[in-house]
Amino acid sequence: MDTFKFGEDRMSIGLALDICSGRLKAVLSNEAKEKVLANRKIVDSIVHSHKTVYGINTGFGPLCTTSISEEETRTLQYNLLISHSVGVGELLPPEIAKLMLILKAHALSFGCSGINLATLERIIWHIENDVIPCVPSQGSVGASGDLAPLSHLFLPLIGLGSLNVKGEMIPTENALKEFGIQPVELGAKEGLALINGTQFIVANAVQFMQRFQNCLDTADMIAAMQLEGTLGSVKAFDEALHLLRPYKGSLYVAERIRTLLKNSEINASHKNCSRVQDPYSLRCIPQVHGAARNAYLHLKEMLEVEMNSVTDNPIVFNEEKAISGGNFHGEPVALPIDYAALAASELGNIADRRIYLALDEKIPGLPKLLVKETGLNSGFMIVQYATAALVSENKSLCYPASADSIPTSMGQEDHVSMGSIGARKALRIVDNLEKILGLELFCAAQAFDFRLPLHSGAIVDACHDLVRSKIEFVDKDRQMSKDIDEAIGIVRNGDLVKVANEIAIQQHLSFKNERHETFGIY
Repeated sequence: MDTFKFGEDRMSIGLALDICSGRLKAVLSNEAKEKVLANRKIVDSIVHSHKTVYGINTGFGPLCTTSISEEETRTLQYNLLISHSVGVGELLPPEIAKLMLILKAHALSFGCSGINLATLERIIWHIENDVIPCVPSQGSVGASGDLAPLSHLFLPLIGLGSLNVKGEMIPTENALKEFGIQPVELGAKEGLALINGTQFIVANAVQFMQRFQNCLDTADMIAAMQLEGTLGSVKAFDEALHLLRPYKGSLYVAERIRTLLKNSEINASHKNCSRVQDPYSLRCIPQVHGAARNAYLHLKEMLEVEMNSVTDNPIVFNEEKAISGGNFHGEPVALPIDYAALAASELGNIADRRIYLALDEKIPGLPKLLVKETGLNSGFMIVQYATAALVSENKSLCYPASADSIPTSMGQEDHVSMGSIGARKALRIVDNLEKILGLELFCAAQAFDFRLPLHSGAIVDACHDLVRSKIEFVDKDRQMSKDIDEAIGIVRNGDLVKVANEIAIQQHLSFKNERHETFGIY
């Protein structure tokens, strides 16, 4: 894809991220412009006809029965943005605010929201020039649209708020003067079209999904390295076993582990050992990692529908049909966000159990706490304390935000999704998960060293080499914080995934590319 056409092409998580990073240009085609212009004419006609339509010539929420004169419809939209911009808390990272702009531009381009073409083109200008509004992270309840954050997102259209320009926060008034452009004058319905929608929830969820997908792929590789270090059996990954319970996730993970351990000398070295079966944290990797992937798939499916939907209110079809409905309600994505966040937490939970297992002196060939001279040295003892703390923190974050609802708007909006809170919470969980996986990688590489000079599969060997190029083997106690930061960085940067893909291409291994396979982000 050379360019993405707003309102025509199908958006995906990967494409949204590509547009956000500048890897892909997004444009408004002539066909989309015509749809937007035609829909705007319908709104203008409704205003002139004095036909009562919510949000066009009425107040908002519980004020929906208050009529607004034709002369005051512009003031109504201006007041809507300034009165609803009550967000609090830390500012969103600029990339999430930019994703919100991208997702909103796509939704408005379907030509059902009554937006002026000039307003939509200004939003696209912000995207193309990386002039990103400053948006507080708290204040949305995930229904009626993400009202507070979206209001802050679009304050700069009317010359208010602040903008992030090349990493510097500048008052909008000053920035617009610098660029030589004037604020937009909003027409009837436009303010409501801008702030009604689920773009805050979805933008946060897109960021979560990018990081979660990397964690899923990375966790498989770390688990394979840990499996080798602890002399786990490959039998539990047999395809015939998983075809008897054919979940997509478990079939996929089992195949990946088989590929990772292909031609492993380490695995062959204990083929006829007396250990009948492994602890669950090794034996059930396909079932647990696979279940997490199934949760990922469910959220991916829901987000792809949401990103390609019109989620404001009312939705304008023609002069006779403008429906005030509930497409702004975040529940369809709020529930799977909570499910995926739980899955991310569980991925960390089983990783902690594998670390605990590797520290046990009962594993043949592994010294207690993964160093030879314990007593004088504590080795990796407190590394597992750190993962236990992170796992516990994630468990405390797993209460589903979508289970709660607090009525708002004097009871008019009497059920809300809290999907905004769930999405932000999911990002906190995946942040902790990256740390847990980094700590497991640190331990797995140490355990793996005790199996040398035997080789594992080509990918696992290459991943171990990468770790050792940055982190030295621990032979006695030292300050480990720099080592741990390095390991977490390897996870966060997707370095193991890059190495795995390179080796897979060289060795002609069936290690699927994220751009084309089911569990990718495209």
